[in-house]
Amino acid sequence: MRRDKLRERLLRYQRESRFLVKDSDERKVIEEVFDKPTLLALYHLLNRGEIVGLNGVVRAGKEARVYWGVGPDRIARAVKIYLAASMQFKRRVRYIAGDYRFGRIPSSSRGLINLWVRKEFKNLRLAHDAGVRVPRPYDYNENILIMEYVGSPPAPAPTFAEAEVDALDLEWTIEAVRKLYRKAELVHADLSEFNIFKHDGERILFDMGSAVSTSHPEAKQFLRRDLFNVVHFFKKRGIPSEAPEELLGEVTG
Repeated sequence: MRRDKLRERLLRYQRESRFLVKDSDERKVIEEVFDKPTLLALYHLLNRGEIVGLNGVVRAGKEARVYWGVGPDRIARAVKIYLAASMQFKRRVRYIAGDYRFGRIPSSSRGLINLWVRKEFKNLRLAHDAGVRVPRPYDYNENILIMEYVGSPPAPAPTFAEAEVDALDLEWTIEAVRKLYRKAELVHADLSEFNIFKHDGERILFDMGSAVSTSHPEAKQFLRRDLFNVVHFFKKRGIPSEAPEELLGEVTG
């Protein structure tokens, strides 16, 4: 598919999105998200058969937008496209530096974003293989990540922040953190009620880009913060928990 035709298709999808209202806004966003390198990256993923179609945006943030894609099996895929123009990644270097899995940190913003996508894919695969319930990763290319769609398209699944939660949700979360640490040898490092889905009786941990190896020099600090966020959230919902320091011992053993 030629890039100009692909751009027009994407513009049409974007126009139908509930996030955009004015033509000028649509044009601005489509140029911001689908610049030439991103279109080429998407084109290669289409050629590899990882996705066969792309629908509208379902979540939009400062760093990335998630689209409802269609896989070769006609099952929905989440297509996460990181914004090459985002300045947020300058603050993300601490989650890469010190991780033995990655070498020199790129100096360019695009290089840093592409490394972040590779990191998120690897983290998802490690977590998935360790039995932690995360969106199944399918593929990535440059600043685009393709993974399992969680929800009922076009709506994404609600997060803990948007759903009713109970003590079982707390228990599941602590167990997921423990399994992530002991089996995948990862710390989420950005865990909160905003990156755990609750859908059809399942809880799913997502946004794994920040996750670091347990050998990272700040791993324990990140883990302590994750546990504090979990305890604080459930406490606000009236669900008691052990103190973060006690949970830290349970998680690390």
